[in-house]
Amino acid sequence: MRPLTGGEKQVAVEAGSLGDVISALEAAHPGLGERLLDGDGALRKFVNVFVDDDDVRYLNGLETVVGDGIAVSIIPAVAGG
Repeated sequence: MRPLTGGEKQVAVEAGSLGDVISALEAAHPGLGERLLDGDGALRKFVNVFVDDDDVRYLNGLETVVGDGIAVSIIPAVAGG
């Protein structure tokens, strides 16, 4: 995903829900949103998203609150054989 952020490892956006964070990422770095969300607007299954080290699938998904200064980690799943 770094090619979409100009090679940046970290980017800053305003706090809000995870959905708001993804919207802000898409606005600042077009193409990120479609990498993270499927056609129905849900998180893609092959992307792992953590808010403050907690998997959002076990929190409130896109409604998970991302407070000011909290890190969101986006980690593409790795598979192979």
